[in-house]
Amino acid sequence: MMSRTPDARARDNQTRKIQENITNVEKHFGEMCQIFAAYVRKTARLRDKADVLVREIGMYADTETPNLKSGLKQFADHLAKVEDYRQAEVERLEAKVIEPLKSYGAVVKRKREDLKATQSARDREAKQMAQLERTRQRNPSDRQIISQVCPRASHHLTVVQYVLLYVSCISMCSPNQAESELQRATMDATRTTRQLEETIDEFEKQKIRDIKKIFGDFVTVEMAFHAKALEVYTLAYQSIQSVDEEEDLEVFRSLLHPPDYQSRLDIVRANSKTSLDRTGSFMSTSGTLQQQRARQTRREEEEEEDEEDEDESEEEEDDEDEEEDTDDEN
Repeated sequence: MMSRTPDARARDNQTRKIQENITNVEKHFGEMCQIFAAYVRKTARLRDKADVLVREIGMYADTETPNLKSGLKQFADHLAKVEDYRQAEVERLEAKVIEPLKSYGAVVKRKREDLKATQSARDREAKQMAQLERTRQRNPSDRQIISQVCPRASHHLTVVQYVLLYVSCISMCSPNQAESELQRATMDATRTTRQLEETIDEFEKQKIRDIKKIFGDFVTVEMAFHAKALEVYTLAYQSIQSVDEEEDLEVFRSLLHPPDYQSRLDIVRANSKTSLDRTGSFMSTSGTLQQQRARQTRREEEEEEDEEDEDESEEEEDDEDEEEDTDDEN
């Protein structure tokens, strides 16, 4: 058996490498496509849940006081806008990431067909080489006769018989004819190999470009969404923080105390104040009277003390006069 030439072995090794590369792309691109699709589905479900949250906040806002209601409505509107941006994110990821990855299924299929055609040409070359080797070893004496009979017998044989006879004729053809067939098969294998090299080179170049574009688009889409979301989330934060607590508390307290109750409460408060004023005035007057009485009492006591002092002085004078009279008589 003739051993394969170094060139044939090099082409076989090349084919094997190309086959591994195509299989690798098919496997990993398919897995990445599935993972990205799951990522987009998760994002879409998050969008749906956020829409439910927006509706719930809106319904709750309708039950609240005016300022809080307004703040919640604005907050819900901002959240809804974020989900609009998320919907755009989902659509862009599907168009710019998932679809290009999915299209590689058809690309890989075409490359496999190209590889199959090249492999078929090489197999024909190997077969012709083996045929030439067998012809050189046999070299039967009736080779020329069979070679001449083979074409003429085709009109009297069935298709199966013709094929068998044709194979037998080829197997016993001359070495020169076998070498000619081998040369044609080798040229065909070389041509298809060169075409495969050009095709797979272009495939590799396009694969690198597509990877750069797909992943670049993924990052760009995500950055655009998060930038817009950050801007709107900032407005949402400001809208909910701007709610006037004191004003809403006043509204809430007025709901707890209706107007007629408030008017009665004001009357009670006014009466209480009047009563307190009167009590204060009475206490003030009473204090003044008591002070006046105390002063009057002190004056009376002082007068009484003065009168007693005068009486005592008069009694002392009388006693002195009596003593003087007594002395004169003596």
